[in-house]
Order: sequence, then C-alpha cells, then structure tokens
Amino acid sequence: MPTTPVPSVFRLAAIPGDGVGAEVVAAGREVLDALAAGSGGRFAFDWEEFDWGCDHHARTGRMMAEDGLERLRGFDAIYFGAVGWPTVPDHVSLWGLRLRICQSFDQWANVRPVHFLPGVRGPLRNADEHDLDWVVVRENSEGEYAGLGGRNLAARGRGGEVAVQSALFTEVGCERIIRFAFDLARTRTRRKVSSVTKSNALQYGMVLWDDVFRRVAADYPDVETESVLVDAMAARFVLRPQDLSVVVASNLNADILSDLGSALAGSLGLAASANLNPERRFPSMFEPVHGSAPDIAGRGLANPIGAIGSAALMLDHLGLPEEAARLHQAIHTTTRAGILPHDLGGTATTRATTQAVITALT
Repeated sequence: MPTTPVPSVFRLAAIPGDGVGAEVVAAGREVLDALAAGSGGRFAFDWEEFDWGCDHHARTGRMMAEDGLERLRGFDAIYFGAVGWPTVPDHVSLWGLRLRICQSFDQWANVRPVHFLPGVRGPLRNADEHDLDWVVVRENSEGEYAGLGGRNLAARGRGGEVAVQSALFTEVGCERIIRFAFDLARTRTRRKVSSVTKSNALQYGMVLWDDVFRRVAADYPDVETESVLVDAMAARFVLRPQDLSVVVASNLNADILSDLGSALAGSLGLAASANLNPERRFPSMFEPVHGSAPDIAGRGLANPIGAIGSAALMLDHLGLPEEAARLHQAIHTTTRAGILPHDLGGTATTRATTQAVITALT
C-alpha cells in the first residue's frame, strides 16, 4: 500500500524589526504561506515571531532579548525586516540586533543580487540594450565592520577627542568569501569574478585581499577574473554593467556597491539579500536591503519586492529551488503587468503588490 510522503516542516524565525520592516515581513510571510498551501502538502512553514527592535529597546534597554541568540539557534532560517528608528542612535540599533545576529552566527557570506525587472524604468540607459543581471558578494564578518577601535582623549576638551576605527582582514576571511564567489560564478552563464578593493591607498588589508584573490583564482582556470579599484567599479556599474557577473568585495565596499546596483535597477525597495553561514552551523538570515523608512511606515506604501525576493533566496537555501524560481517569476509577472509600488513610480500599495505576486503564483 503506497505511503503518503511526510511533509518537510521548516522552522522559521520572523524578526520584523522597525518601521516598514513589519509590513514587508508580513507580505513575505503571506507569499511563502501561499506557496506552502499550494504545495500539495510537500512542505510547510512553522513561524515564530520575535518583537525585537527599537520598541523593545525602549521597554528593556536592549535591541533583543538577552538570550535571543540561543532562542534563534534552533531555527532553519531567520526572516528579517529592517532596523532603526529616530529614538535610538543608528549604531546602537544596528549593532544591537542585525549585526549581533550576523556576527554571532558567523554569517560571513552576504549575497545581494541585482535584478532589472520588466516594466521598471531605472536611471540606467543601458538597461534596455543589455540583459543585465549580476550579483554582489559581500564579506560579512570582518573588514571595515569588524567593530575594532574606540574613542579616546575626550578629557582634553572640545576638539581634542580621537577616534580610531580599524578594519580587520584575515587570510582565512578573505579566502573563504573569494572561494564562495568563484563557486557561485561557476553556476552562472558568464563565469567571471570581479574583485574590488582600494589597495592602492589601503596598503595592508586590501593588498592581502588582492594576494589571496590571485592565489585562489589559480584554482579556477575556467573562471574569468579581474581586479578593480572601488571607485572605478562604481563607474563601471553605471557605464559598463554588461561586463559584470559576480562582484566580490569587502564589507563596506560591497555594501555601497550593492546599494548602487539596486538604485540603478530602479529602487532600493527591490533589493534582496541573504546573510549566509555556508557551513550551516548556524541559521542564515534573509532580509531586504532597504531601511526602516520611518517617513512612510504604517501608510501601506512600502515596496515588498525586496522582502519577497529575500524569501526566494531563503527558499533556495532551504532546498526548494523550484519554488524559489516560481517566486522570482511571479515577481517578474507582477512588474511586467505594470503593478508597481510608489517608489517605482506606480500606485500599488504594499497589499496590492503582495496580492499580485500571490495571484501570479497560481
């Protein structure tokens, strides 16, 4: 007698965070639950939501629960919204929640695809002439965001204080993210990795990065390579984006370049990202790149596409690549039909955009 397959149940932690984070996480959850409902029982999602963020800080003095990391450790993945509110200094909110999770769970690979969607007019004139699609791979555990340094000598009086911010580059950290980029390039139509540094001016850490890149590249003779200074790469994003496939860079440089790529595609509201612990010793975290947007929070105007695209990255990570591809296609169908949120020049609300994606899935 045939047996009924046991569905895969994925335990997911939802952290909406602040501002529009709550709206876009709710949208992404609705889309994911619709996918699960239509899977014929093959998989399901078991959600637990955590109310951490600036409101939590106002109540407790902390951005997340003291035992928050232990509570998150057993989940299959984390779905994150946004962090930040005018009542809490940005460095407190960021380091107290998002960066605490990323660094504690060694989510050292940050993947940020740059997608040019049909029906979306961005500022890049080449977009209509070329099939533009590249991905920024960001070292996510050290570099300029290592948190090393301090402020001293304030006792000298006004104008006498000194701040030191040190960037940390380790050979292990450089090699693992560069190899990750090369392995990713082997899965793409164009096998090319562009390494980005500022090693002409930053002569220690980024020269180490360049040395490691050359050494690792020798193990991938089938992959095209180039090394580009970050200022030149910023210009390349605008003038010759058709040359790009996988761009790998340090924490700060990749953060800035990925935002530039999404802006060229039309809006930061489109940008999805994955904070990965590739060894799977800890849960990985998936989030839109945009911020908490206090100016539009609660008005139903937030663009959920970045969060929904991040959900697609999470599906791929959970071993559901066909569902991830379906979700990407549903996003394309939605924008191609002219259903665009306000930041893309349209009139669709968060709710209307979300419903359009769900309709496109059926």
